[in-house]
Amino acid sequence: MLKNVAVVLLDGVHPFELGVVCEVFGLDRSDEGLPVYDFAVASAGPRTLGTHAGFTLTAEHGLERLEEADLVVVPAGDSYADRAYPEELLDALRRTVERGARVLSVCSGVFVLGAAGLLDGRRCAVHWHHADALARQFPRAVVEPDVLYVDEGPVITSAGTAAGIDACLHLVRKEHGPEVANAVARRMVVPPHRDGGQAQYIERPLPRSQCDTVGEVLVWMERHLDQEVTVEQLAARAHMSPRTFARRFQQETGTTPYRWLLRQRVLLAQELLEATDETMDAIAGRTGFGNAAALRHQFMRSLGTTPGAYRRAFRGPRAA
Repeated sequence: MLKNVAVVLLDGVHPFELGVVCEVFGLDRSDEGLPVYDFAVASAGPRTLGTHAGFTLTAEHGLERLEEADLVVVPAGDSYADRAYPEELLDALRRTVERGARVLSVCSGVFVLGAAGLLDGRRCAVHWHHADALARQFPRAVVEPDVLYVDEGPVITSAGTAAGIDACLHLVRKEHGPEVANAVARRMVVPPHRDGGQAQYIERPLPRSQCDTVGEVLVWMERHLDQEVTVEQLAARAHMSPRTFARRFQQETGTTPYRWLLRQRVLLAQELLEATDETMDAIAGRTGFGNAAALRHQFMRSLGTTPGAYRRAFRGPRAA
């Protein structure tokens, strides 16, 4: 069980990414019956460190604090893609994994894990801006530029900024169950999961601001996922010809109406599997798949797992 968490800092640390870790693991929420972690902030160098925001931080501990942690977190920082790291820090991270504990990076903190050799042969996530640089520096890493986070056993990596929240809540959910993760998320006023919960390949939602001409149609489609619609019907709603609508839709969403609708239906099915006890047939009806067999088929094609297995993985054995 996860009990002891240490976050390790280097000069130039980004306060937001550090704050994410402190918010999830560093607050005492025992009054709500939630887990309390033995949480500490450690420095990989001088105890007083600068931040990219122009103020300094003082860490209470040095690298020795990492030796007792169940989880060591490396948040992002300035120029992490281009700097060298203390060998003492890299050794400490290697020992963390070797003794069976976990390491987690937020955004560019993944470069520190790469320098320690912990990405070799593993999938990993990073902010899209750093994906090419990460792949060049660590060719043995399998960089996944389109996901929010990746959980590869003892090594968990997350993409930029708020994706660190997703990764931290994922770990809380994995260790303590969905009820605890949901409660922590409510306190933080954030969703407990985004676009697929624990699914490791999480597609980013399309910003509405990019959908100048089909945005209203997308809203309508989301609200009527249980209905069968044709391109002709959607085009009529957008006051366009079917050919013009299909072209605009592709330009603004990067996909076809059918594929977009299918993805949204799968996402809704994931939410219902995670949050309700509805039967497979009921979920299939609400998501427009019609029946449990069709739901299973499309779920397997999209996520590589069955709806039943997905529900068990997210909600535990009692949901079987």
